[in-house]
Amino acid sequence: MRRRSFIKNAAFSAVAVSASGFIHFDGKRYIGDCETTSDIIGPFYRPDSPVRNNFIIKGEPGTPVELSGVIKHIDCVTPYKKAKIELWHCDNSGLYDNTSDEFRYRGTTFSDDNGYYIFNTILPIPYNVAGGPFRPAHFHLMITAEGYQPLITQLYFTGDPYLTKDPNSNSPNAKRRILEVQTAQDGKKKVLYDVSMAEKLYTEPASLDKLTGTYICEEDKTITCEFFIHNNRLWYNAVFGKKLDPFGRILEYVDNNTFRSPNSVPPAFHTYFFEINESHAVKCTETFINSSGKKYVVIFFKEK
Repeated sequence: MRRRSFIKNAAFSAVAVSASGFIHFDGKRYIGDCETTSDIIGPFYRPDSPVRNNFIIKGEPGTPVELSGVIKHIDCVTPYKKAKIELWHCDNSGLYDNTSDEFRYRGTTFSDDNGYYIFNTILPIPYNVAGGPFRPAHFHLMITAEGYQPLITQLYFTGDPYLTKDPNSNSPNAKRRILEVQTAQDGKKKVLYDVSMAEKLYTEPASLDKLTGTYICEEDKTITCEFFIHNNRLWYNAVFGKKLDPFGRILEYVDNNTFRSPNSVPPAFHTYFFEINESHAVKCTETFINSSGKKYVVIFFKEK
């Protein structure tokens, strides 16, 4: 796989994955433009879920369902074997297991030689977000496949009354991820979803290592933020000193030493711009614009 450098300096660099050889013209169009769209990771991701594809818990309520599909390369045809698929969702009461050793309704599996994956679990339900609006029922997926940026997405279900009220499920990017819950001849519920990977810009591991650590606010030393690496991606655990989810949230590399939060729903956006000076001190400028257009800027310096 050919790579080309985007930024060339001693402090920070990045690479972009080029066409992998799977994109081709079939006489009518270029194959390779049907990648699975991403979605917010949400506040309840937990790493290192156990390797299993059966989440059914004896005695627990819920409608059993089989989620299955094929992980494919960027051409949307060629199967991707040994991709890592993480699935997590709420229980029949709308709650996530964020702390127990059981990792209830969480697990990891790998695609077989034909790209096929399968999970047996229960259908999640809509739930109320901290007294605010309801989120439609959804599955969370994270797919990690060598040669591609890890994909984080959500799957929704047709007929859910909250689909049009949620900014993420109502986004045009989510249209192909609103799925029918089918009923097989044996009465079992099934959801089918094929995942097509997409190549994106990502930073070199050596560059990310320089950014990780605890950062202290320039104006208020009590405000800190930590950046860390998981699955070769940069994550953060606080916004303006306010602790986020139990694990943290992922960042996407944009360009010019800038990362953004994929959780932002336009017109809001949230970015982190890093600068490394000659003495190797790392400065981070956090910029946040809310949905009303109000702008906040905070300067952090990496703790030595």
